[in-house]
Amino acid sequence: MSTPEERAVLVERGGLGAPEEERRAIRVARRERFALLLRSKTFLAGITIFGVWAFCAVFGELVAPYDPLGGDLAAEIGNRLQAPSLSHPFGTDELGRDVLSRVIGGARDILTIAPLAALLGTALGTVLGLVAGYFRGAADDLIMRPVDAFLAIPPVILGLVVLTALGASQWWLIVVIGVLFAPIIGRTVRAAVLAERELEYVQAARLRNERAPYIMFAEILPNVYAPILVEFTVRLGYAVFTAATLSFLGFGVQPPSPDWGLQIKDTYISINAGYWWPTLFPALAIASLVISVNLITDGLSRVLGR
Repeated sequence: MSTPEERAVLVERGGLGAPEEERRAIRVARRERFALLLRSKTFLAGITIFGVWAFCAVFGELVAPYDPLGGDLAAEIGNRLQAPSLSHPFGTDELGRDVLSRVIGGARDILTIAPLAALLGTALGTVLGLVAGYFRGAADDLIMRPVDAFLAIPPVILGLVVLTALGASQWWLIVVIGVLFAPIIGRTVRAAVLAERELEYVQAARLRNERAPYIMFAEILPNVYAPILVEFTVRLGYAVFTAATLSFLGFGVQPPSPDWGLQIKDTYISINAGYWWPTLFPALAIASLVISVNLITDGLSRVLGR
């Protein structure tokens, strides 16, 4: 007969033979957890800031007061490097383009690259972690030893080397960042799987002669979603910073995009001449987006207990 602790674990994971009342209690507990998340000020602050930038990414053309790429260049040159004012709240850059409009327009690039890269890295890392953690032994060594060696190289340096060989483009940037993050996520998922693989519900699946892919993806994966979700949000913040860094170094999004990292690259020299606003506002945009993701991560970690 199983102990109360083992029975609780089995019920929590939807094990066979769990009474309907206990299943209902689990569903209620999950709804309460979601309600607790919505009451988290940290989470709500992060999701609000992130939502503002997501809105700008989708509807930027409707809310930007001017064309982010510039319209009548001859007229705009007369407005070059104007300080923040009522007509240009964030000022203008060295070509007379409105900085506010360019910051709004730049949200689309970063919020295309970062989520897709984090999603790709999470998917690859989850598969690596499931396989390594479930099979252990030779499979674990075959996967994790190269991962350990891979993690010894700074991600940005490795990204620069790969993008130099492949060429700078938005889609290669997504792939490179995703692959760079996959080993880190794989280690986290592996640790969670190692804690799950010997529990009663996994043993029950083995006794039913279920195949390993079914056990990994249908039994274990739903029960390690919490660390995977938290890891995704963590990597999303890193993806924002990494994408901006690579664009700043000239290996990310290319001109004439209003990408935030590219804006900083093109304007940071002007700071020495006293023109700080073309650089400051894109930098603040990057910082606010990363902070919002970190706030979301903190809220999720508190609620999920990870």
